[in-house]
Amino acid sequence: MKLRTAAIAALCIGLVCGIASMQGYAQGAQITVYNPMGTPPPIQMKAMAPRLDTLDGKTIYLFTAGFPNSDNFMIVMKEWFADNHPKVNVVFPQPRMDDAIKAEVKEKADAVFFAVGH
Repeated sequence: MKLRTAAIAALCIGLVCGIASMQGYAQGAQITVYNPMGTPPPIQMKAMAPRLDTLDGKTIYLFTAGFPNSDNFMIVMKEWFADNHPKVNVVFPQPRMDDAIKAEVKEKADAVFFAVGH
C-alpha cells in the first residue's frame, strides 16, 4: 500500500513539474522542429524474374530472416514440396546467408524463397 501511494505521489509530482516547465513555452518561446524523413534516393524499377515453366528437376533454396517460427514454416514448406512435388530438390540450409551460401545459390539455385516473418 505504501509503495502504491509513493508511486502515485511521484507521478503527480512529475506531472506538476512537467506542466510548470511547459508554461515557459506557452508564453512565446519558439521550438525548432526538424523533419526526420530526409530525402530518399530515387528508386529504379527492376523486372521480376521470369516464371519457371516447371518445378520438376529444379533446385529451390529456402531461407529465413530469423523471425520466430519462420524456420518452422520453411520446414513445413519443405515437407509440402516432398509430398506434392517429389522431383523438386529443396535445400534448407540452417546457417544464415553468408558468402559461401550466396555462391552456392548463384551456382545451383533455380528459385529462392525467403521467409521474412510477421
